[in-house]
Parts: sequence; structure tokens; C-alpha cells
Amino acid sequence: MKTLFSKLGPIDRRQFVEYAAKSMLGVSMLPALEQVVTAQTATGGKAKRLIYLFMNGAMTHLDTFDLKPGHVNQGDTKPINTSVAGAQISQFLPNLASQFDKLAVIRSMHTQTADHEAGEYLMRTSYEEIATERHPSLGPWLQQLQGRQNKTLPDTVLISAPARHPGAGFFDPSFSPLPIGDPNRGLENTTAPQYLTDDSFEKRITLINGFDKKFREKFKVKKVQSYTDFYAEATSLLTSGELKAFDLNNEKNEDRDRYGRDSFGQGCLLARRLIENNVRCVEVTCGGWDMHSNIYNGGALPARADIMDRAVGNLLKDLAERGLLEETLVVLTTEFGRSPAINYNAGRDHHPAVFSSLLAGGGIKGGQFYGTSDAAGHSVATDGVEPADFNATIATALGLQRDKIVFSPTGRPFKVAHDGNPIAKLL
Repeated sequence: MKTLFSKLGPIDRRQFVEYAAKSMLGVSMLPALEQVVTAQTATGGKAKRLIYLFMNGAMTHLDTFDLKPGHVNQGDTKPINTSVAGAQISQFLPNLASQFDKLAVIRSMHTQTADHEAGEYLMRTSYEEIATERHPSLGPWLQQLQGRQNKTLPDTVLISAPARHPGAGFFDPSFSPLPIGDPNRGLENTTAPQYLTDDSFEKRITLINGFDKKFREKFKVKKVQSYTDFYAEATSLLTSGELKAFDLNNEKNEDRDRYGRDSFGQGCLLARRLIENNVRCVEVTCGGWDMHSNIYNGGALPARADIMDRAVGNLLKDLAERGLLEETLVVLTTEFGRSPAINYNAGRDHHPAVFSSLLAGGGIKGGQFYGTSDAAGHSVATDGVEPADFNATIATALGLQRDKIVFSPTGRPFKVAHDGNPIAKLL
């Protein structure tokens, strides 16, 4: 009986307990038994913050974290040793190889879509895109389930994110992430023109509030109040000294050079600064992985992998040296993989059957691979992981209540990681 009970999911366990209480023990025992079940399904992750790095365009797994030396599908990429004996990754990732003891690499991710937009949406939300709902991404879920953390700065910041990013989804506007287009330029349009003094700014705000007062009094609904709160928070941020967290000019030139002066490198540096200033979730997008042609020999792969390796390697190094890595979960993922067989244009095409992602920090057990692909790198061989499972692992590491149901405005029930199962071996 104990073995059977342990295999049941959270909802099934509650149904089982309810049935047992009604059948044998009487309903008066149900509250006590419910506490037992809740204790068993509750999460207690170490991570307090999240840095989510998305490799937009479908990162090739055979040329990064899942090499197949000696196989015809491998192409020109060679393996190198890492800081963990017996573990090898791509020659293009020397910084990450030196810090492999911090990494948990999943080599058995898989999905069913080879469409970029659909794949990105699924990875970020755990749900397939539908016309009637827009599901929230992980940052807004953090705020929904754990409350607001920062009084002035936003809880979630998106750096170089695509316009189609799901953002706060069906949550109200107060959960909306703050978008940063170019990390080198920081938070733009925050300096008032010379003619707009503090006194005249306050007068304009008072005038706007006066115009809006009757409308707010007439329509006392949550959405109206949410928009009011959203703009009030924006005004508070504009007048706050914490805006300096967005200014990379406060960093030493040598540190900016370490991360790379490209958008992704500076985005990772900005992510570190924001995390240091108590922002809860920062997502940075690195595009350019859609490599259908000329992947080697001066092509896109070596340069793109170098950008990723330099930025992520230095991010992990700095977080560890500052004592932040243990409480900061770093995630690196993509929407699907690329074809093991190199095409006639010397590139790799879309391939959802297997791909790689990694986790680091935040209580994750580093220095390991989880799951395997087959000898050709074509499909999952062992321990397959779907996007919802991956996000359930993230949610568990962050201490989120995965079985908490939140209803959308249309009345539909949703959970932070759908019905995904966390990977216990990594936690």
C-alpha cells in the first residue's frame, strides 16, 4: 500500500485520502490527513531568484552538450574534457567545461513541435498556445505564488526578448515584466527633458489622476485598479535611485569585456546586477541559433557558441564568487534541437525529438548529465524530459507550490508547470 501511495500524483493522493476517510475513518479525519498529504507534496527549494537564458532559434545539441564522437552525425565539433572526470562537452564551450561541476545538463529533452514560435511558447509556459488564453511565463508565476518581492524595481525583467513573449499572460497588468531592448542602453527614456521640472511633473500627475478619478470610482473593478497600480509603480521607479541598477556604465570596462560586448554578454552582466539588487527573475534571450546552412568553417556555430560560453561562464563565476549562486537558479534552454544529420547546405534543420538544456545553482546538484539520446543523437534513449517536467523542476527548486490552481479570466484552471514531474535526481 505504501508503495502504491508513493506513486500517486498530488491530485490522486488527495482523492485517495478523501476516499479512505469517507469509507473507513469518517470525514472528521480528513483535515488531519490532508495536512499529511500537503506536507508530502510541498516544496522547499533553495533558490530565491531565477536567471533564465533562452537560446532562441533552436540550439544544436550535438555541437554543445551532447556530442557523439566517431559518429557520422557529429560533424566538425570535437569534445573536450570538463572539470568533472569522464564528462565531455563541445570544444566551443571551454568556460562552461571548466565549471561543469556547477552544471546539471539534461540531454533527453523532447517535444512534438518543430515550429519556433510554438516551441518557445511551450518551453516558457508549459502549455500549448491556444486562441482563447495567453499563459504566463515563469517570472509572473513567481510573483503570483510568492507575492511581490521588490517594492520599487520590477519582479521580472526581460532582456532582448521577442515581441511574441507570453509575458504575464492572463495575469493582471501588475505582473507584467519590464522589457529591456538593448542592455547597453539600459532603461531608456527615464531622464526628463530640461523643461520638465519635478514640480511640473507632480502637477501633471495630479492632473491625470483628477481626470481618471471619476472613471475609477464608476468602474471599481480589479483590472482598472491593476492598471492604476502599474502606472503608479512605473512613476515610483522613474523617481527612484535604484535606476542605477540598469546602468552598465557603473561596471568596470574589463568586466564588461569579460562577458562580451555583444547584446547577450551585456544582458547576462545586467542580469547579475539586477539579481544583486533583489530583482527576482531576469530572462535574457540569445538569438541566432537557427542554423540551416554553413554551420562550420567560418559559419555561425563557433561564433554563437563563443558568445554563449563567455557570457554564461562569467555569469556563473561571478555569482559563485559573490555568494549568490546557491540562492540563484540559472537556467539555459532552447525551443528544440537541430537535426543530427547535416543537410546539403552544411547546416542542421529543426529537430524536436531530442535536445539539451542545463540548470545550475539554486540547490541543483551539479557535475552531472541527466538522460541520454541514442547513438545517432536522433531521439531520447533514457529518462525523457518534456517542457512541463523541466519547468516543474525549476518550480520545485524555487519552492513554488506546483499543485496550486489559478483560474484564468475565462474560468479555466492552470498550474505553474502544468502536470509536469520534477527531476528528483537534479534537486
